[in-house]
Amino acid sequence: MTLLALGINHRTASVAVREQVAFSPAQLEHALEQLRALPHISEAAVLSTCNRTELYCVTDAAGEQTVLEWLGRFHNLSIDELTRCAYHYLDNDAARHLMRVAVGLDSMVLGEPQILGQLKDAYQQARQMQGLGGELERLFQHTFAVAKQVRTETGIGKNPVSVAYAAVSMASRIFDDFSRSRALLIGAGETIELVARHLHEAGVRELTVANRTRERAELVSSRLGGRAITLPEIPAALEEADIVISSTASPLPILGKGMVESALKKRRHRPVFMVDIAVPRDIEPEVGELADVFLYTVDDLEEVIEENRRHRQVAADQAESLIEHGVGSWQHERRIRSGGELIREYRHHGEALRDESRDQALERLARGEDPAKVIERLAHQLANRLMHQPTQAIRDAASQEHHEFLEAAPRLLLPVKPAFEKPAPKANRQKDNTPA
Repeated sequence: MTLLALGINHRTASVAVREQVAFSPAQLEHALEQLRALPHISEAAVLSTCNRTELYCVTDAAGEQTVLEWLGRFHNLSIDELTRCAYHYLDNDAARHLMRVAVGLDSMVLGEPQILGQLKDAYQQARQMQGLGGELERLFQHTFAVAKQVRTETGIGKNPVSVAYAAVSMASRIFDDFSRSRALLIGAGETIELVARHLHEAGVRELTVANRTRERAELVSSRLGGRAITLPEIPAALEEADIVISSTASPLPILGKGMVESALKKRRHRPVFMVDIAVPRDIEPEVGELADVFLYTVDDLEEVIEENRRHRQVAADQAESLIEHGVGSWQHERRIRSGGELIREYRHHGEALRDESRDQALERLARGEDPAKVIERLAHQLANRLMHQPTQAIRDAASQEHHEFLEAAPRLLLPVKPAFEKPAPKANRQKDNTPA
């Protein structure tokens, strides 16, 4: 059987295609049932995120085309369209790909940690749906162990390489204790959502999200115990904010120098950290001239991101080495398991022949046949049956000039001869002392 990884991601497909191929949580259970029931498929798991959809299967040689055709049917996409943006990996390459995905080496943001949690969710879902057998179960467990080793022994996840994380990282240079800081986030898009999560994880407990529509602001703030306001309410919220991070699509600045100056007076000049991630800017550049305001733009963050990206690349190289070692150990264990399965099948075959010959011999004895002849026939019959298949295989290999098979056959079929046989001791001669 073959291990197959088939999918699309942010490098091979546009957002429009990724949206079409993605599985919603409501679809996953039904999709796993269908995938597992396909001919040629014995095990299956599905990983579906905003940046990738990947199917991991244990299959035979015809399974890859079967899976691709099923994926097209499920999402009403043509095979040609899928083929143009799909990739596939087999066996060791599939295991390597899964491990690279788990540690964030295949992510849009190098080393991002969220993908490991998403992969664990995919594993649990497949397990609950009886999609996993011994092969995928062991591969996922091995992958999680390698990912843990990479996170422990390298700095792959330590240095922020996203704008959102870099903004929070810079804020930590000014505020020693985030738990006593209040944050005002302007906008409610994906970047602000990430900023809110990073601030919450860093210890900020008072979060206010301002947006043009209160409903969208509530979607972001409610998950983290914050409050939602509209843009006209910003001046009042600014008076309480120690951290202000803005990312909107507004064509004009939202925070002007006068608004911030008024808020600073009411704050009694307690310092304010501000990051303007928006392009065009949400905060007037003149705000940076005010005392007690630390204003940074997206360009300032890019310097931090680039430096941290270099650090992560060094860690990524270390991670690649650990993954290669992980693939090697997985492959070694797989070969051992494959040998064990072959041994079990061969022993089962031999025991079946033994039992059949024994039963026939017992029937002859019960009919009163000569025991010596029965035993002789039993031995002859059993030897012939055990040697028939190997003998035929050797003949076929010889006729087709399969030299590797013929070279391996003696080690498999013949007893091992000692490398060195000690010669038998010479008989001691008695010294002839008879005089001549």
